[in-house]
Amino acid sequence: MTVLHVAQRGEPILNLVATAVSEAEFSSPWLFSCVEALKATMIARHGVGIAAPQVYISKRIIIVASKPNPRYPDAPEMEAIEMINPEILEFSDILQLGEEGCLSVESQRGQVLRAEKVTVQYYNLVGEKIQNTFSGFPARIVQHEIDHLNGILFVDRIVLKN
Repeated sequence: MTVLHVAQRGEPILNLVATAVSEAEFSSPWLFSCVEALKATMIARHGVGIAAPQVYISKRIIIVASKPNPRYPDAPEMEAIEMINPEILEFSDILQLGEEGCLSVESQRGQVLRAEKVTVQYYNLVGEKIQNTFSGFPARIVQHEIDHLNGILFVDRIVLKN
C-alpha cells in the first residue's frame, strides 16, 4: 500500500481551508485509493487519525482510527471511520484538557482543551449521510482532524506546552 509524504508545520497546504468532496467524487476510484493511502500513511506513522491536507490533498476527508500504538499507548480501540465532508453539529459544554501530537508537527506535543463529546455529520465513501456522536479520546481526534480541514494546527490551540 502507498505511504504518502506528510506535510510539516510551515508548509502552506496546512493553512488552507480544504475543499469539499463533490457529489461526482463519491464512489470514485480516486476517492477509494485516496482513503486507502491515507490509512496506510496513518498506520505507518503510528497515527490515530489523519486528514487529507496532511498529505497535500486539499479535500475534506479525514480518518479517525483510535488504537494503542507507540505514540498513544493508552488510546482506546475503535474501528477506523472514514469521514467525507465532516461537520461538527454539536459540542458538549464539558471541556477536557488532553495531550495531543500531530504527524505534521512531529517534534511537539501539548495540552489542548477540547469538547468531551461531539456530534458529527459526515458522508461515507459512497455518499451516504451519517450522524454519529463521539466522546473522550475519539472526540478529541475528530476535533483535531477537522481543525486540519480548516487550516488549524493543534499548536495553535495549546494551553500548556510539554
